[in-house]
Amino acid sequence: MLKDLFVKNKSKKKKYATIPSEAAKQDVPEGIMTKCPNCKKIMYTKELQKNLKVCIHCDYHHPMRAFERINSFLDEGSFQELDHELTTENPLNFPDYLEKIEKDRKKTGINEAVVTGSGTINSIAVVVAIMDSSFRMGSMGSVVGEKITRAIEIAKDKKCPFIIFTASGGARMQEGVLSLMQMAKTSVALKRFSDEGGLFFSIMTHPTTGGVSASFASLGDYNFAEPGALIGFAGRRIIEQTIREDLPEDFQTAEFLLKHGQLDAVISRLELKDQISTILDIHQWGGEITW
Repeated sequence: MLKDLFVKNKSKKKKYATIPSEAAKQDVPEGIMTKCPNCKKIMYTKELQKNLKVCIHCDYHHPMRAFERINSFLDEGSFQELDHELTTENPLNFPDYLEKIEKDRKKTGINEAVVTGSGTINSIAVVVAIMDSSFRMGSMGSVVGEKITRAIEIAKDKKCPFIIFTASGGARMQEGVLSLMQMAKTSVALKRFSDEGGLFFSIMTHPTTGGVSASFASLGDYNFAEPGALIGFAGRRIIEQTIREDLPEDFQTAEFLLKHGQLDAVISRLELKDQISTILDIHQWGGEITW
């Protein structure tokens, strides 16, 4: 009798220790879970999205697409897109350039690496530009520079704040000097905006590098960044080889720049909308844009 009981219990334990089959694994819908690249913990994708794509375990800020950020930052239903029809050409006849642009359009659902438009934050009218690193790594070509410049000019004409979220690998090499020209063009537009009393928020997200970091991204009346964002001009290895010194481990992070006075604040995505709204109230901005 004891022998029979032992066999029964052993069989029961084996039942619960069985490894799921490959077929059972395939039954889990793709994308239902997300693994955090920072803490390596797994969470439900819906739970992550509900938390604005900030890891619930370690606060790592996952990349956001342009319209994800628009939907989380602006009041619901308030966004009106600008210059959606502007599309990239191939002025230097760079091989396969337009084919790669078209591939990114299909993949991302946007026409270029920046989306611009107007909207409201807690009923305060603003003009925004949202860069998207999933489109050619957010690189700045002539269309990106033109869309940002036009958005700045509209903010100036309508006398409302301008807010940009930067995410870029820098100037787009396929357009050569035409992409580099956008650094000067956007910077001049911001100077004119400032001369008219305009209020400009630059919010740097991961990564903000190259010509973007060296131009409009660093010219805000308020320069903010998301936690952990990579921000800098040249790459780490190039700098170390040039100065022949090892750089600090946290070099070119948002926290490093804040410590050295190059940022005004590092703000969690979960708190950003309220923080911007408070600053707008202090500056006594308000009202709707009249088109």
